[in-house]
Amino acid sequence: MAAENENIAVDPDLHLSQTNIADDYQSETTSLSSSIYRGLIENGRRYQTMRENEYWSPADELQFESLEAGHAVAIVLDCDRPNPLFRSPVGGSPKNILDIGTGNGLWAIDCADMFPQTTVRGVDLFPPPVTWMPPNCILEVDDVLREWTWREPFDFIHLRIMLGSFTAEEWHSVYQKCYENLKPGGWIEQLELDAHLESDDNSIPAGSMAETWGDTTFGCANRSGRGIDTINTMRDSIERVGFINIHEKAYKWPIGVWPKDKQLKEAGLMNYHMWSAGLEGWGMWLLTKFGAPNPWPPEQVQAYVGKIRSELKNPNTHAYQRAKRVWARKPLDDELRRPKPEPL
Repeated sequence: MAAENENIAVDPDLHLSQTNIADDYQSETTSLSSSIYRGLIENGRRYQTMRENEYWSPADELQFESLEAGHAVAIVLDCDRPNPLFRSPVGGSPKNILDIGTGNGLWAIDCADMFPQTTVRGVDLFPPPVTWMPPNCILEVDDVLREWTWREPFDFIHLRIMLGSFTAEEWHSVYQKCYENLKPGGWIEQLELDAHLESDDNSIPAGSMAETWGDTTFGCANRSGRGIDTINTMRDSIERVGFINIHEKAYKWPIGVWPKDKQLKEAGLMNYHMWSAGLEGWGMWLLTKFGAPNPWPPEQVQAYVGKIRSELKNPNTHAYQRAKRVWARKPLDDELRRPKPEPL
């Protein structure tokens, strides 16, 4: 598998006929059911209604399919590890685990299966579309910006693909709450993605829709007050509230079946499904409200993301996005009491 600074090798035997490419990209995922809560419908997409301020990402069947594919990418790219769900050394018997922004609940469910004696809580603004979960898994609808009411401290708190969820001040509040609600020695871990599309061989043409996507959505997010550069800010933000022993793992998430490496090819197929299902939802709220120079009509957004899908499906486009995992520990009580070294 390619390291962060290594180029991803392109599969020279990739069939370039449109028929084979269509077969490669045919989705095997099943549409997810979400008939319990209606939510707010806008531009044909459903959004949560719990938070007074609108949240940019939809909570509907198509977006849950995107989250399901993203979960698969994260698992595939760490499948050579005994535990592909996270890297924090929490030991074999954590008592309480919290998954913030649980989305479709798949990470929380898998984690509960891994630790059957652990209580795993997943929390989000919209109910996950699940009909079954392990008895030790609890999925809750709540806003982590409000006062936390869980009574027992957590051994581990997990966050994933939360870009654009909060303002900078809200992020600080969330990390502070994580710190306060972890046991001494407990761990926090976050996995985030970059919205920019890159290629090692300049196969994303300058001026193409795919090439413009990152800067376009970054600008919209900044104008909304909720930046999507979390991949670049999370480490410093986590350290600022007091976490120590900070670690990082950087990834390239390919988009499409173009990599030669089988593991990357499988991840690329799943990531194409994530982008194909997620693009409209990622762009619709941002572009119709904060597009430049003026907000875009929904039809323009749909045409824009349709062109990006087509460009990413082209086997000659060897696109990927960067991802990063950060994990850190809350100090033990005796570590907090140790005198700080004198500055040099």
